[in-house]
Amino acid sequence: MRTGVYTGTVMHQRLRPRRHRLEYRVFCLLIDLDELTALDGRFPLLGINRPGLFSFRETDHGAGTGDLRGWARQLLADGGIAYDGGRIELLCYPRILGYVFNPLTVYFCHNRDGRLAGILYEVHNTHREAHTYVLPADADDGGTVRHEAAKQFFVSPFMPSDCLYRFKINPPDARVSVTIREDDAEGLLLTASFTGRRQELSNGLLRQLFFSYPLMTLKVVAGIHWEAVKLLIKGMPVFGWRRAKRRRDVTLPERPREAA
Repeated sequence: MRTGVYTGTVMHQRLRPRRHRLEYRVFCLLIDLDELTALDGRFPLLGINRPGLFSFRETDHGAGTGDLRGWARQLLADGGIAYDGGRIELLCYPRILGYVFNPLTVYFCHNRDGRLAGILYEVHNTHREAHTYVLPADADDGGTVRHEAAKQFFVSPFMPSDCLYRFKINPPDARVSVTIREDDAEGLLLTASFTGRRQELSNGLLRQLFFSYPLMTLKVVAGIHWEAVKLLIKGMPVFGWRRAKRRRDVTLPERPREAA
């Protein structure tokens, strides 16, 4: 199965006007959308579109309709990205005891020959809003994907809105890494990353993860608010919340290309 688990570390490091760094141990599921039917019932601890100790619900993502493959296919077409219906995998946190918050879900969209055609970055904030950046995914000789997008969505009150995201992605294999550099007018402001090592999905591993990462998804939200308190204490500037035009919005590429 392509579906698996990646255990690793999330890191955020802010450089200005005060230095601030956080690092947490987490795990993500890599879900192959073509395997949802096969997954349902195969692992008693993992519910697919139903309750479970761990669970994955399609309605937590995309347009919220439950048709993630159709949603992703439409976004790729709208963005002018050549996609012929190959596998779509998404890297995300699962629900744990029914609760989840995914700051970032990454969709790896492949053509039938296995080539990576496009990547979707679905960003959520704590106001229950989401924004998806749709980008082509031509990898370099080392398999790394690099591209960029102007920030279009309010995420944190401690970050300005006039910024540029620079993405560096090593797609899922034995390891995965997702690195995002956020630049403002003065240069690099923040670096965020997830790096993880693949483990094969099994009931034994799920039991181990529950005790090794207890209530992880709840702790993600608690961690966001705790880090906010520390940023306030450090005197970081605060920017007002800018409500999204639509609760689930999208940024499409101007034309299918790999940004410099």
